[in-house]
Amino acid sequence: MPKPLSLSFDPIARADELWARRWGGVPSMVAITSIMRAQQILLAQVDAVVKPYGLTFARYEALVLLTFSQAGELPLSKIGERLMVHPTSVTNTVDRLEKSGLVVRRPNPLDGRGVLAAITERGRVVVEAATRELMAMDFGLSGYDEAACRELFEVLRPLRIAAGDFTPPADA
Repeated sequence: MPKPLSLSFDPIARADELWARRWGGVPSMVAITSIMRAQQILLAQVDAVVKPYGLTFARYEALVLLTFSQAGELPLSKIGERLMVHPTSVTNTVDRLEKSGLVVRRPNPLDGRGVLAAITERGRVVVEAATRELMAMDFGLSGYDEAACRELFEVLRPLRIAAGDFTPPADA
């Protein structure tokens, strides 16, 4: 776990005050700064949990995605699409998982040039153990109850829609 900063003041609130004096109040600045800091904190916490398994959170997410697939395998392009990452990142992630014996690559029988990543039995054991630990620490969000977690999801959803992550159903 990262060492707490233990400051005697909130540096983001201070930046908000100074920003307002210099350029005027901009709530979006303090919001994005808070989101970015929260991302750093959460990533450090979850990475500390999955590191003993030889994983990063990105590799953990790829393993989870493979466990969700019907056959335990997916084309690399589909992994990138579902995890919303660049193809180079998928290649790197699968390379690392393959070196660890958690996935294997095989030719895609439906696409002569395509490659599938398939989770191994060892990969299934690792993802189950890591998942138990992450759930036990509420993925770093133990300071929030279920309703607050749902609210965070809903508050951030319009940002994701505006970025083009997905198109919500017409009735939503």
